[in-house]
Amino acid sequence: MTAAASASESRVLVRTEGALGRLTLSRPEALNALDLGMIRELTAALKRWREDSDVQIVLIDGAGDRGLCAGGDVRALYTQIVEGNPGQTAEFFREEYALNAMIAEYPKPVVAIADGITMGGGIGLAAHAAIRVVTERSKLAMPETRIGFTPDVGGTYLLGRAPGRLGEYLGLTGGTMNGADAIHAGFADHFVPSDRLDDLREALATRADPTGPAEIVLLFDETPDPAPLAGIRPWVDEVFDADSVAEIVLRLRARPEPEAAATLATLEELSPTALAVTLDAVREARGGDLRAALTAEYRRVLWFAHEHPDLVEGIRAQLVDKDRTPHWRPATIADLETDAAAAARAYVPETSLFA
Repeated sequence: MTAAASASESRVLVRTEGALGRLTLSRPEALNALDLGMIRELTAALKRWREDSDVQIVLIDGAGDRGLCAGGDVRALYTQIVEGNPGQTAEFFREEYALNAMIAEYPKPVVAIADGITMGGGIGLAAHAAIRVVTERSKLAMPETRIGFTPDVGGTYLLGRAPGRLGEYLGLTGGTMNGADAIHAGFADHFVPSDRLDDLREALATRADPTGPAEIVLLFDETPDPAPLAGIRPWVDEVFDADSVAEIVLRLRARPEPEAAATLATLEELSPTALAVTLDAVREARGGDLRAALTAEYRRVLWFAHEHPDLVEGIRAQLVDKDRTPHWRPATIADLETDAAAAARAYVPETSLFA
């Protein structure tokens, strides 16, 4: 085994085990939340291994027993915005999204283990891998609307391809998927019990070709319980097929299901602008490829960072002051301006995403 950096020097453990290149996020005290340094370490290792014939498979996982990655470091994002460092904000997203695209397009099989909490930026690492593993502990989500934001890291691309209108439902509510849900929604491929993960890692490192990583994972794959998302899809498809957030709310009010009432309560607490932008983003991403989705997300996230107050307000309320009482602008869905989503879609960043 070789190590590029020790745990004391790096928040990403980079090493090789046989033909396996391992990337382990190692910031467990922050649920492995991504900062720019971690993104750069991951990118550098993947670039190096792309040309290294000794590395045949790449494995991405997380240190600690709580999760792969809780997302990007939104506290750092908050500081950048309030202190007026728009260049740093754009730099973070450019490099993060380039890493997401690199994982999706990597010429060697990438295996990602989304054990435990895998949200936001964690989805960007795990859900674009060639082979995506979840467990009974997995909790996956794109929860950006909870802080007055919109799904990114290619999340809109994934949401746009979920069955029926589950993408709109998950994107707007920020709802959490268990392992079975993640497979049902297209965010994962295989269910492996957590107590078999060490055996899976060992097999990936030691089993020789012609056995490929997909066949190796299948040796540990089990059938999960039915996905809860499948059970609610009939009413979700009817409700979230609506043309606007306001119409979705009207349809929810007319539904008899308890889950619909809970969904309505959730949406009425969230940023109306974030909901409108997210609905538009998921539907736009449904018709394009991953790079197109990332480019569109880049426009929208920088619009929130530079032009609209709800992102800063959402982070303040949830993570800084923790008063849980955000003051959205506008405050209600009824007051939402009809061109909010169009403004975010049309925003032109000062720097391009893919040069």
